[in-house]
Amino acid sequence: MKRLLIVIAFVITAGLAIYGFAGNTKQVQAAAPAAPAVPVLLIEAGDATTYQEYPVAVEGRVNVEIRPQVDGYLDKVYVDEGTFVKKGQPLFKINDSRHRELLNNAQGAANAAEAALINARLEVEKMTPLVEGKVVSEYQLKSAKASLKIAEANKKQALAAVASARINLGYTTITAPVDGYITRLPKKQGSLVSAADPQPLTLLSDISEVHAYFSIGESDFITFREKYAGSTLNDKIKNLPPVALVLSDNSIYEQKGKIDMVDGQFDKTTGAITLRASFPNAAGLLRSGNTGRIRLGIAHNDKILIPQSATVEVQDKVFVYAVDKDNKVLRTPINVLAKSGTDYIIKDGLKAGDRIVYKGFESLQDGTVIVPEKLAGEVAAK
Repeated sequence: MKRLLIVIAFVITAGLAIYGFAGNTKQVQAAAPAAPAVPVLLIEAGDATTYQEYPVAVEGRVNVEIRPQVDGYLDKVYVDEGTFVKKGQPLFKINDSRHRELLNNAQGAANAAEAALINARLEVEKMTPLVEGKVVSEYQLKSAKASLKIAEANKKQALAAVASARINLGYTTITAPVDGYITRLPKKQGSLVSAADPQPLTLLSDISEVHAYFSIGESDFITFREKYAGSTLNDKIKNLPPVALVLSDNSIYEQKGKIDMVDGQFDKTTGAITLRASFPNAAGLLRSGNTGRIRLGIAHNDKILIPQSATVEVQDKVFVYAVDKDNKVLRTPINVLAKSGTDYIIKDGLKAGDRIVYKGFESLQDGTVIVPEKLAGEVAAK
């Protein structure tokens, strides 16, 4: 009897436990979490601009080496380092005593040649009637005429020597060939200078306009040719948009530049070709030797743009969480063409009208059903 009561109690306990488990299961099923609400972005096509930067070397419009053309000692240095000079302004004066002496000697020789020419003419004039009267032979007249030609040649040679001496005397005053800024002055007053010196007296840089030279690879050059309208390279250059100059401190130079030259051939060593962009520089803020980067804008029309923050990168691949018509998410790979600010320009993987999860996708898995939330006005407009 006692055993029977124990068995009955066990059966009753087990039954209650099973009933309680079934009841809890129904409660768990009833408490299953609802579909998560996440913001969803509707994909639309738009226009964007990407920027490519290339290191540049800045040079003045004209960079001239100022060198002496005659030998001598520097008597005067009229300018200081960093001075702005005008075309024709005196820069240096070389001692001209020796060159004045050479000019005087040349002029003396020219006077002697002029006197010899006069004598030769008189001799011909004297011989001519004597030959006609058969007083002297015709041979003597021919000899006098030959002497006259020699005298004429000697005079021309003497006058050329005078002109050369005068030019060399003029070279003792060295003037600025263009407007510009003077650089360092390695030679000081009293220094001996020569036309054969390996180092110039100074450099003169006209920086009213500066040229920024940069190089691009062959593939970039092909893209450059195909991107812009024009039947010839010069036509394409005219259709190029203005470019910006990024200075060494990452600031942007206030004036826009224009690409106006493409080199005639590729560098065989680097496989690159050189382009030139010109920038106005009336204020003189840029100098020859400045460095920086050319920022070249490339327009992309009717392209798919999505925020970088709406993507995830896994093993060098970029994914988005696409939302289908049933509001199920699917991690989808995309190919990125370029970056534009904080956005990706998509090459393929998405099309206009698709939807993607904007944020909050970290806990989502493929097949998860979501409740799409409308984005805030500012984000949606962007």
